[in-house]
Amino acid sequence: MAQFKRSRLVRKTDEQITQKTVFLGVMTVLLFLLVIIFGLPLLIKFSIFLGDARKIKDVVSEKILPPQPPRVILPYEATNTAKIDISGVAEPNVKVALLKNDVNLKEVTVSNEGDFIIKDVELEKGENVFNLVAESEKGGTSELSKSVKVIYDDQPPTITMSNPKEDSLTVDSIDFDVAGKTEKGVSVTVNGHVAMVDDVGNFKLKIQLNAGDNDVEIIAVNLAANETRKKIKIKCDI
Repeated sequence: MAQFKRSRLVRKTDEQITQKTVFLGVMTVLLFLLVIIFGLPLLIKFSIFLGDARKIKDVVSEKILPPQPPRVILPYEATNTAKIDISGVAEPNVKVALLKNDVNLKEVTVSNEGDFIIKDVELEKGENVFNLVAESEKGGTSELSKSVKVIYDDQPPTITMSNPKEDSLTVDSIDFDVAGKTEKGVSVTVNGHVAMVDDVGNFKLKIQLNAGDNDVEIIAVNLAANETRKKIKIKCDI
């Protein structure tokens, strides 16, 4: 019985070998006929076409992932200069475009280390809002970055004194309240000491005078680093 099974297995294997041999023979004959009928160059072109089609299929099947949106590093929100440099980080070697109102202003290529800088970006007076977008060589485009807001302000803040209203005066007390008004968002110092400024720009600070002449300097600085200085002479007669 075991010998009978081995005999059947040998016959089956021989049949499979014969079928493969016949198939290869037929394919060889067909290939030879194609060369005779169409010529070798056409057959080569057909093979190249099959290879290109396979490559195209692989490219189409490959999922292109867009780069991450660029991230801007801007240490200030207001400036008194008409041109600034905008720097940031993004995926290495992608192209970064700077947009304003959906208009492409400038483009740069990100370094191998993943950083970039866009130089000499012109600002308009007041608020300027920019976005950035990254694009890879494969055509993937990132989403818009977070908006970058920069205020261009080249005007110094105003100072209107309410106490004292004069540029020089004489008092008979060492305690004196320096008070006035400037603009919203402005910081104020009186002789180097920070004064409290409310939401509408009113400021006030109590200082102590020395007997005799006292020079008092009020400095107001806005977000764009513009400053205004005012000097007052107060004589303390005690």
